[in-house]
Amino acid sequence: MTTNLHHRLLILSAIVFNIACGGKNTESNVKTPGAEKSGKDKALEAAADVIQDKSPLSAFNVYLDGFHFYNGNINAQMEAHHYVQQLSDDLYQAIIFDGNSKDAKIMGVEYIITEKLFQSLPAEEKMLWHSHHYEVKSGTLIAPGIPDKAEYELMEKLVNTYGKTIHTWHTDQERQLPVGAPMIMMGFTKDGQLHPDLIRDRDKRFDISTPKKKAQRETIPFGHVDPLANAWEKGHIRQFVIENKADSAIHKHQ
Repeated sequence: MTTNLHHRLLILSAIVFNIACGGKNTESNVKTPGAEKSGKDKALEAAADVIQDKSPLSAFNVYLDGFHFYNGNINAQMEAHHYVQQLSDDLYQAIIFDGNSKDAKIMGVEYIITEKLFQSLPAEEKMLWHSHHYEVKSGTLIAPGIPDKAEYELMEKLVNTYGKTIHTWHTDQERQLPVGAPMIMMGFTKDGQLHPDLIRDRDKRFDISTPKKKAQRETIPFGHVDPLANAWEKGHIRQFVIENKADSAIHKHQ
């Protein structure tokens, strides 16, 4: 079986099992403000759901659940539900929600690249990215609902990747609207960083055991982690700021 065909079968199994289980067990952190949708709006939505093509959305066919923290504040932690599309063998993109039910809010996005692409980045850019080696090896990153073998092989692909994550709606702070500056997020890199209650709560909802997954993944090999990734560990914090300058917008669009 070729690698591409084998990977397609894994994705297919992920879709089937994610439909059957592994979702609809985590409500959004905030209630939607404003008046309830009108009957006319609901009718328009129903018609659009049948008529309109949604190719970009249908390509997000893998569900990953993990944890993030705000770059520069490791105690500000939250669960993150990733819906992932693989664009190529070296590049993924994900939409991040604060839950997996129909009222989930989009918290942000994550771009995931392989070691090969990461090494092509300039030094300053690398400092915005985090590694996934610990998330995979610790069992804290999961693909809910898919068979253990398929999850293992998916984690083999992800263990040496890097992610650049930006949250735009801070629902973990119970903000009912997406206010404030977007924030760069980071991933955990060793035991003792992630709050145990977050893991216990997640494991209970999904009926899984993170320690068991950690044991299952002991045999997943991983390579060298670039020292410029996870820059927060060395005290190098990068965050967005709101300012009144155009940020070189002229030359970016010439």
